[in-house]
Amino acid sequence: MNISIGCDHGGFALKENIRAYLEEQGHTVTDVGCKSLESCDYPDFGAAAARLVASGACERGIVICTTGIGISISANKVKGIRCALCGDAFSAEMTRRHNDANMLALGAGITGPNLAQKIVEVFLSTGFEGGRHARRVDKLMQIEG
Repeated sequence: MNISIGCDHGGFALKENIRAYLEEQGHTVTDVGCKSLESCDYPDFGAAAARLVASGACERGIVICTTGIGISISANKVKGIRCALCGDAFSAEMTRRHNDANMLALGAGITGPNLAQKIVEVFLSTGFEGGRHARRVDKLMQIEG
């Protein structure tokens, strides 16, 4: 799977860990940055990762900041994106099954690397159930206008 990944300085260490994990699993990773611990602005990287998913260049995206909140908001501003902030594997599973989320946000100050890898594994391996959930996802997407 081709996955976009982006972070700000607060998510840099976890992004590097997740990027390496994804590559070990055989995924192609498109890293939009940031590239260091130097202070930077999460909207730049959340939007860049989201645009790759919205355009179809990447199948899914992962974005990381200290809490996961700001970067998920910025990703969700891109039309076609359903980015879910998850801090546990059950939430990651259910957002794929019921919301067909195409992006995952993680909070590096909240979620350690082992748990983050499990969340990523579940997020990438879980399919969308469709059915009644498809109607709801369609309604979500209509909100975008």
